[in-house]
Amino acid sequence: MTAVDERGARRVERFADVPDGSLVWTRDADSEYFVGRLTGPLRHDDSDEAVAVGLTEVRPCTWTDQPVPEHEVPAATLQTFARGGRNFQETHDPDVWSQSVEVWRRRGR
Repeated sequence: MTAVDERGARRVERFADVPDGSLVWTRDADSEYFVGRLTGPLRHDDSDEAVAVGLTEVRPCTWTDQPVPEHEVPAATLQTFARGGRNFQETHDPDVWSQSVEVWRRRGR
């Protein structure tokens, strides 16, 4: 296994280990932000769509119906996205959880 493969395997393992109920953020193709809550275990998705975007290790997640305006996204989350990359990243800020929960609740979740 190459170093790249080992890093990828560790990243997938970290993603699998995140507890159900955890809040996660993503951006769509239009760079709009969405917050979601993980609702189940990791599974492999080998559909054409998943393979095309390189996201074959997935977890079920309930997402907000509407995008979250950037001014409501926690600052630490914006900083995490600004680092770049397309992989799963943890935000190491003590306030991001409570701020994300507040956004989740305002969206009726």
